[in-house]
Amino acid sequence: MKKLFDRVFDGADEMFALAQKTIDETIAELGESAPLAMPNTAYGLAVYSAYLAKNINTLGDLKAAFEEAKAWNRHDPRLKHVFSTGMGTFMAAETIEACKYAKGPDPYKGEYHGHLTDAEVRELGVPLVTDDIPGFVVIHGAAPSDEEAIELIKGYQTRGIFVFLLGEVIEQARRKELNMGFPVRVVAVGPDIWQVAHIISFVYRAAMIFGAVQPGDRWEFDDYTFYRIHAFVNAFDPVSDIVVACGAGAIAMGFPVITDDEKDMWRVPKSILIQKDTANFIETSLEARDIKIKITNIDIPVAFSTAFEGEIVRKKDMRIDVDGSKFETFELVRTAELHEIEDHCIELIGPDFDTFEAGSSIGFGMIAEVGGKNMQSDFEPVFERNFHNFLNCVEGVMHTGQRDVLRIRVSSAAYDAGFRAKHFGEVLYAKIMSEYDAVVDKCQVTIITDPDVLKKERADAKKLYDKRDERLGSLTDESVEVFYNCILCQSFSPSHVCIVTPERLGLCGAVSWLDAKATNQLDPNGPCQVVTKERVIDENIGIWEDVNECVFKSSHGSLEQVTLYSIMNDPMTSCGCFECICGIEPFSNGVVIVNREHQGMTPLGMSFAEMASMTGGGVQTPGFMGHGKQFISSRKFMKAEGGPARIVWMPKALKDLVRPKLDRTAQDLYGIEGFTDKIADESVTDEAEALLAYLAEQAHPALEMEPLI
Repeated sequence: MKKLFDRVFDGADEMFALAQKTIDETIAELGESAPLAMPNTAYGLAVYSAYLAKNINTLGDLKAAFEEAKAWNRHDPRLKHVFSTGMGTFMAAETIEACKYAKGPDPYKGEYHGHLTDAEVRELGVPLVTDDIPGFVVIHGAAPSDEEAIELIKGYQTRGIFVFLLGEVIEQARRKELNMGFPVRVVAVGPDIWQVAHIISFVYRAAMIFGAVQPGDRWEFDDYTFYRIHAFVNAFDPVSDIVVACGAGAIAMGFPVITDDEKDMWRVPKSILIQKDTANFIETSLEARDIKIKITNIDIPVAFSTAFEGEIVRKKDMRIDVDGSKFETFELVRTAELHEIEDHCIELIGPDFDTFEAGSSIGFGMIAEVGGKNMQSDFEPVFERNFHNFLNCVEGVMHTGQRDVLRIRVSSAAYDAGFRAKHFGEVLYAKIMSEYDAVVDKCQVTIITDPDVLKKERADAKKLYDKRDERLGSLTDESVEVFYNCILCQSFSPSHVCIVTPERLGLCGAVSWLDAKATNQLDPNGPCQVVTKERVIDENIGIWEDVNECVFKSSHGSLEQVTLYSIMNDPMTSCGCFECICGIEPFSNGVVIVNREHQGMTPLGMSFAEMASMTGGGVQTPGFMGHGKQFISSRKFMKAEGGPARIVWMPKALKDLVRPKLDRTAQDLYGIEGFTDKIADESVTDEAEALLAYLAEQAHPALEMEPLI
C-alpha cells in the first residue's frame, strides 16, 4: 500500500497540474486583464485571502498568486509540510473554480450550487450559535447504494447537521428525489473534488465575518476552524489520491475524515478513522468531532429537525392549505392555573385533515395553555413567536405568519406518511415542555378546525393580543429598571456583545427585551444577563457607566464604551449575523440601510456584502452599524444623530415591511406624514447623484439636518 504522505503529494500534484492547465486556458481565452470576482461576496477568493492575504481582481492577479501557492506543495515528509501541501491543494482547487466564474457569475446554471454567498454564511450565524446546526459534514463519493446514501444524508439532516455533497452522491440523492438546497441544509456543491474550494471558502469567510480573523493569519484561521467550526468529512471507498490531498488540508483545519476504504487508507488516531460499516458513519463522525446532540422525541410520523426550517411546500405538492387571508386562523399561548390543565391533553375540535379533499384551503387555530409556578404572562408572546420555528422543523410542513394571520401548508408526502391535525399539538407540547421546562409544569393543546368555534376563539384571542400590545407599547428604555446583555454569538464572535433594551432588539432580529428577560429567567447563568442602568452618563444618546462595565467585562476587555443610540460615536458592535446594515451616505447627509436578502447595489457603491465587511467580528466601526429590521422604526434609532429622519435609501421590500411603524414614528417625532415615501429605493436609483435629486424633490428632512461628518 502506498504511504499516506506519498498519496497526499501525488494528489496535490494532480490538483496543481489541473489548476495550471485551467488558468493557462482561461487566460488564453479571456486575457490576463479579465476581471475576476466571486458573486455576492466582499472577501474575493477567500482561500487565497486566508492563506496569502492576496487581493485578486484579475486573472493576472490569480496567475501571480498561483505561483506563490505552488510553494505550499512541499514534498517533505514532515507533518507540517504535509498539512501545508493540503492547504496548497485547496488554493489550487480555488484556482480551478475561480476560472469558471471569470467566464460568468453562474457557471453551473443552477445544476449545482457552487459558490456560497456571504449572505448565506451570515444566515447561518444564529442557528450555529444556538446549536440548531451542531456541525457540518462534507460527503464525497458514491455510497454503496442509493438507499444507503439517502439514509446517511437524512440521518445527518434529522440531527440538524448541515450537509455538503460532492461527487457521485449527488446523483444518488437525485435518483431518490431527495429535496436538496440551502434552505433545507443539504447542498449539492458540485460533481468534482475541486468544488471543495467553495466549502473551504465558506468556512474561512465565517472566520473573517464572525471571528474578525485577518487575511493571512494562518494560525488564527486554524485555531478558529478547529475550535469553532465543528466539521468533518465522510469519504466513500475508493478514496483517490487527490481526495487524500484535500483530506490533509481538512485535517489541518481540525476536520477528521471518516471512510470505509480499508484497502488504500491509513488509520490516524482522531484524524483518519476507518469505519467499514457505512451505517455507523454518523455515530463515528459525531464522536470524532465530539458533537453531542439532544434529541426531543416527538410522536409524529415524519421527521423533525431544524434542517427543515427552510423547506418550501409548493402548491402542486400540497395536501392542506391553512389560508388566513380567506378563513379564520390564529395561534395563541394562554396562561392558566395548574389545576385547570390536563397535561399532554391534545384535543381536536372539528374535522381532521382526511375529511378534506386534497388541496383544500381551511381555517385553523392552535391554543397552547400553559401553567407553572414560575410562569409569567410576559412569556406568552415569546412562546407564541416560536410556534413558527417549532412547526417549520416538521418535514413537509411550511408555516408563515403569526397571531391571527397564518399560512400553513402540509405536503402530500407528510399527509401520506400519516401526519394529521393533532400532530401539530404533539409538536407544540413537546417543544414547549422541553424548551421552557424551567417555567412550564403543564401544557395542553387545542387544535380547532370547526368554523364556528374558530370564529369565537379568534375573537377572544384578538382581545388578548390587544391587551399585550398595550403592555408592550408602554415598554420603553426609560420605563424599565434593567436592560439585558446577549452573548449568545460569542461562540463565533468572541468579543461581541449585544445590549438589548425594550426599544432596541438584538441585531439578529431574534432577541427582544422580553426574549432576553425570558431567557434569563429560564437560565440565570445563560447568555442573557441583567444589566443595570443606574449610573447615567448621557441618557439622551444612550451611555451608562454600568452598561459600559458590562460591555467591558462581556467583551473580555475589547470594548470600553458603547453609545446605544449612535452610529458615529462608539456604536454597538456586530457579530456578523445582523438582519440589516446601516452606513452613512455623505452627499445626502443621511444613511443607507440594506437588508441581507437584497442582492443589488446601494447608493454607496457597495452591496450588502461589501458594507457588511466593514463591520462584524465584534469591532466598533463608526459610520456603520448592524441591526435588526424592527429597530429601523424605533424612536431610539440613531437618536444621537437625529433619528430615523436620516434614512434616505432602503430596498423596496424592506421599506414595505417597516412602513406602517416607521410612518407612525416619523409622525410622532417630526410631524411628517408618509415619511417612508420620501425614502428612495432601487426602483428610484442606486446611484448617489440621482439619490440627491430625488431627496431634494421629496424635501427629505435629512438635507436640512446637521452634518454627520
